[in-house]
Amino acid sequence: MSEYILKNARVVDPGSNVDSIGDIGVRDGVIEAPEKLKKPQTIDLTGKVLSPGFIDLHVHLRQPGNTQAETIATGTAAAAAGGFTSIVAMPNTSPAADNAGAIEFLRQNAAAQGVVHVLPCGNMTKEGKGQEMSGIGSLKSAGVVALSDDGRCIQDHALMRHVVEYAKSFELPILDHCEDNQLAAGGVMHEGKWSVLLGMRGISGASEELMIARNIILARQIGWQIHMQHVSVKESVKLLRSARAEGINVTGEATPHHISLTDECIKRYDTNYKMNPPLRSESDRIAVIEGIADGTLTAIATDHAPHTRTAKEVEFDSAPCGIVGLETAVPVSYTILVKAGVITLPHLIRLFTTGPAEILRFKNYGLSIGSVADITVIDPEAQYIIDKNTFRSKSRNTPFHGMKVQCRPVLTMVAGKIVHREL
Repeated sequence: MSEYILKNARVVDPGSNVDSIGDIGVRDGVIEAPEKLKKPQTIDLTGKVLSPGFIDLHVHLRQPGNTQAETIATGTAAAAAGGFTSIVAMPNTSPAADNAGAIEFLRQNAAAQGVVHVLPCGNMTKEGKGQEMSGIGSLKSAGVVALSDDGRCIQDHALMRHVVEYAKSFELPILDHCEDNQLAAGGVMHEGKWSVLLGMRGISGASEELMIARNIILARQIGWQIHMQHVSVKESVKLLRSARAEGINVTGEATPHHISLTDECIKRYDTNYKMNPPLRSESDRIAVIEGIADGTLTAIATDHAPHTRTAKEVEFDSAPCGIVGLETAVPVSYTILVKAGVITLPHLIRLFTTGPAEILRFKNYGLSIGSVADITVIDPEAQYIIDKNTFRSKSRNTPFHGMKVQCRPVLTMVAGKIVHREL
């Protein structure tokens, strides 16, 4: 394998409290002291920012089951272009990732076709239907890093309690899509002013708040980790802030779309603004940003959900939920949070690195000597307009096409191999 010296970068490693100009050496896929390298290739990164590889906790690769929208090959290429070296693959594929065979299928195909680390997530319940617990022990043995029924939420509280207890015994974090089905039933957008004006059935923010409250209670009672996916309403942020202050083992993620867009966007009737949880009110958007700023929400995740053009080009009520996000997450988040002065660049990097790594209970993650050389380099000064036609993803369902943004991932290295470069 090649040797590299990445020179003159601003090195930011939140886990080690490093933020300084320096050089990073890479040999045989791991971080090495630059002076120990014999014949390295040198890459000058003056003006660029180097950090541990970005991690996305929340990605839908659609393989198996919907390869018209995405594949492991195209999804991981999109991840690399977006600056991500590791992605957690959600289990709501077809068939579902609720058994060891499905996990092995993902691992083998990711090894053959993927260019970034694909971390399998297993279903909490069989087929993700919320009725019968999956074989959590066999999923752990197969190599899953977490459990989720993403896209669905277990409505049976007793079953959810048993899942959390088993997850604790196998030391697997839970990543939960928090939604009460009865309160959300039939809704296609946020319940509020704009749903009334547009005559659309709304999804109450209480549907999320209720299940987050349930999960906080279970995390406190059982003493195990529950992570709340795509937090979107101000009441949810308040609950998490209070629970974390009490020392309860709960965490939450925000998405780039929930910090940048609101339910007012739905007046365009563009299905690229339809997602679940839906775009919320401006007060909710601000509350989520405040939750990021004060440390209540410790990760940004994309909820990358590709759909074909045919699937999205239908009436708003009939369209599937979700947008692609791997290639827009970093610039959108930087533009909304850092450029606007809400948080610092090191804080943003923490949200993509140490924050997700801690949720996944990673060890030996970072830029210390001997660590795996998973590295992301960004250019924080790059300004450009998002063009969906340049995406590596197989799908184009994004609300960010034409948005002027700042900050571009320019180099992604996975285990010492450069898998994306724009230098």
